[in-house]
Amino acid sequence: MRKLLAVPAVLCGVAMVCASIAPAATAAQVALDAPAPKESADNRVVRAYEPSDANLANPERGFYHHTETHYRADGSGYVPLDGARLATWRQDEQITQILRVIYLEKFADVDTLDRAYLDLLRADFATARDAGVKVIVRFAYAQPKDDWPYQPPYGDAPKARVLSHIAQLTPVLRENADVIATVQSGFIGLWGEGYYTDHFVADPTDPGTVTEEDWANRRDVFLALLKALPKDRTIQVRTMLMKQKALSRPSGVEGALTAEEAFDGSPAARIGHHNDCFLASPDDFGTFLSDPITLDQEYLGQETNFVPMGGETCNVNPPRSEWPSASAEMARYHYSYLNTDYNRDVLGSWGEAGIEETKRRLGYRLALTEGSFTEGVRPGRAFTVNLGLRNDGWAAPYNPRDVKLVLEGEHKTYAVRLDTDPRQWAAGTTADVAVKACAAVPPGEYRLLLDLPAPEPRLRSDTPLPGVPGMSYHSAYAIQLANAGVWDAATGANDLGHTLVVGWDQPSTGGCNGALLPGQVATAGAR
Repeated sequence: MRKLLAVPAVLCGVAMVCASIAPAATAAQVALDAPAPKESADNRVVRAYEPSDANLANPERGFYHHTETHYRADGSGYVPLDGARLATWRQDEQITQILRVIYLEKFADVDTLDRAYLDLLRADFATARDAGVKVIVRFAYAQPKDDWPYQPPYGDAPKARVLSHIAQLTPVLRENADVIATVQSGFIGLWGEGYYTDHFVADPTDPGTVTEEDWANRRDVFLALLKALPKDRTIQVRTMLMKQKALSRPSGVEGALTAEEAFDGSPAARIGHHNDCFLASPDDFGTFLSDPITLDQEYLGQETNFVPMGGETCNVNPPRSEWPSASAEMARYHYSYLNTDYNRDVLGSWGEAGIEETKRRLGYRLALTEGSFTEGVRPGRAFTVNLGLRNDGWAAPYNPRDVKLVLEGEHKTYAVRLDTDPRQWAAGTTADVAVKACAAVPPGEYRLLLDLPAPEPRLRSDTPLPGVPGMSYHSAYAIQLANAGVWDAATGANDLGHTLVVGWDQPSTGGCNGALLPGQVATAGAR
């Protein structure tokens, strides 16, 4: 495994001398205040990158498989995740996430969750982690006990008990947030979808009428679930109206999340959406509830630039459920994930070409377009890297992610952490990543790689993944770029196809004012 040593990447300001500098840089006598001659065009290399049309097993995007488990009054019904099956889905289908609907039937009438039950949840998250898979989580108390039209009592729990259960689940959720992609709000109603409920409407026989008090009770559940998760994790609600009522915001673009609010840790920035009847009817069986419907459509299109969107199809509804409309709406609403198991008739109508494009474009699809590099640099002087990255997916990454420039030498490897946020790399746009770094490293040749690892230490470890031979946690949870010949599975990084030469005989470049300093990567621990 690799570990950043005590010397981190440091940004040196124009009028600031770095107090912390790598030993190699000290030996090279870094001249932070030296004049900055213009770099010669002869000392730059430009390369273009070939795109790939492969379906990539990247985290937090793509089709998912549905899984569920139960916990009935007698303790029966819990079916643990099968690590071998998850690994097979990852290797054979490039599916890197599951929906896990966790039913709490026993606890609808019981305040305290069993310790054994919580241990089962912990074991499931560990199984997913070891298989290189992330989990979309939903808790629910009840499924229908009879055929439609459903009649109360439905079997969910009152607000006080729901809040108590969320509090008891908090340690499990926080311990395992690294493998939680997002959490659907759940808990309320049949399937945890918030409609057929005994306790969150005034009259369970009329579930479509929700009073202001009912909305306030639902808001308390949403906020409790947000509190249970780390501030960099999101929840999703089943209809846009649920978020609008919870946060007292109107529909339409006027009420939607703005770029200025995005990722600021507020409830508005942490509540996304899921549609479990995508394409089913003009309003997706009560998903779009505004009048006119265009307000919710505009609202969702804007919101999902910054929060996660996913779901499943549920009803054949031509022509809207057919490929031309489906693909246009997945792009408009920035879909990151979709159920591959249901509805098979809807998915089948998209044809093989449509399904293959959906596999490629759900969520983000990042590809290098061009790179420009300093060819040679003297020790202690600055070098630059300029990269163009295009997002050909339907959405941007929605969870935080590190970005690092890696310098891999014959004997030692260094990394520079870049100040850029992939969540800002919007669908259909090209991001320019410009790096000015200090060659505070020993003379030699360094292969340059772009690493987009998970930020959590467990997921960027070079320890072999137990469930997937030949893969580390780092490579399983890092982002692979959609280019031919760049992915290095051994390191879990993307080879930029350039070797930087560091030597005293190399051309003179600028000084290291304002340059990022590389930190050494060791061969033990986590990056």
